[in-house]
Amino acid sequence: MGFTMYVPTKILFGQGALDNLHKEDCLGVNAMIVLSNGVSAKKYGYLDKVEEQLSLAKVNYAVFDKVQANPLKDTVMEGAKFCRENKCDFIVALGGGSVIDSAKAIAVMAVNDGDLWDYIASGTGKGQPITNKPLPIVSISTTAGTGSEADAGCVITNPETNEKVGLKTPDIFPVLCVEDINLQKSVPPKFTAYQGFDALSHSLEGYISKFANLMSDMYAITAIENVGRYLARAVNNGNDLEAREHVAFGNILSGTVMCVGTTSSQHSLEHALSAYHPELPHGAGLIMLSRAYFGNIIKHNVCPERFIQMAKAMGMENATKAEDFLTVLEKLLEECHVADLKMSDYGITPDEFPKMADNAMGPMGGLFACDRVQLTKEDCIAIYQQSYK
Repeated sequence: MGFTMYVPTKILFGQGALDNLHKEDCLGVNAMIVLSNGVSAKKYGYLDKVEEQLSLAKVNYAVFDKVQANPLKDTVMEGAKFCRENKCDFIVALGGGSVIDSAKAIAVMAVNDGDLWDYIASGTGKGQPITNKPLPIVSISTTAGTGSEADAGCVITNPETNEKVGLKTPDIFPVLCVEDINLQKSVPPKFTAYQGFDALSHSLEGYISKFANLMSDMYAITAIENVGRYLARAVNNGNDLEAREHVAFGNILSGTVMCVGTTSSQHSLEHALSAYHPELPHGAGLIMLSRAYFGNIIKHNVCPERFIQMAKAMGMENATKAEDFLTVLEKLLEECHVADLKMSDYGITPDEFPKMADNAMGPMGGLFACDRVQLTKEDCIAIYQQSYK
């Protein structure tokens, strides 16, 4: 039950938290603001608010707005070049997990030579040590899903090799996280659901991981309670700020679960899906896999008491058996209107499952070591097949 606890990010949490950004003393002189290639940050005035705060702090800034929904290596390298050319000494990530992950990778490559994949330790990465300390990062989250705003990892896709893999180092913990619920009201219902299930999955996986410990259990079960009981409300009424606040809180806790514990192979299986089909939102892929994935573990009866506790945390106080977790999971999927998501809608075909299983067990294979039930390639294919519609 031992653990190592190191989560140095300062967190400003709650409605209106962004208004206090200019008061922080962790800022540099020249900021690079990283955005997605979408329109929401500009459309809803979030970029204007950040620029105002930086101006109040007497900080110059340059805007880089090219990050994709599943961030790509080439975009990271382009962003690093932009950062150097504009002589930026810290990075402000304004957006969801993809933007924050990209900002972390840009922070590494802005001050280190070579290619991002030189520093990736899995798959075709060269595993070289990061020589120069990455630039400081301020994360301002406009979604509640990945927990990246306060953890030490990022996930980037290399489309040339169909690898969607993580880079993890304490040096990319954001210095400051701003979790302003007012910036999350504009997230559409389906993306609120996708992002919420990503946050939920981090803690569900962490709670049943064989590396679960006293500290990760505390964070995970509290996150499961907050996301599991409030996500449907946030999906069905985006202006329900109480619900969004609970989901955002659970999201940050789930990020901490990944700092003091681990996720599991469900994330590897999903990363293989969206590595080959980058238009698939990560959370949507996790939703598609969830029933078959957790059902497989329950079938092996390795930790029934943990599934009972998760069912209770999600609202089924009278849960008595592991299968009750699948019941409450299905109920949440239906209440969030995502129970019928189809892989086929994203161009995924069953003949891809063998190569996806190889991909999951290859570049992201490390997470399989966290499972209480060891999956074979055939097991992975079966989970994909059971999840397919």
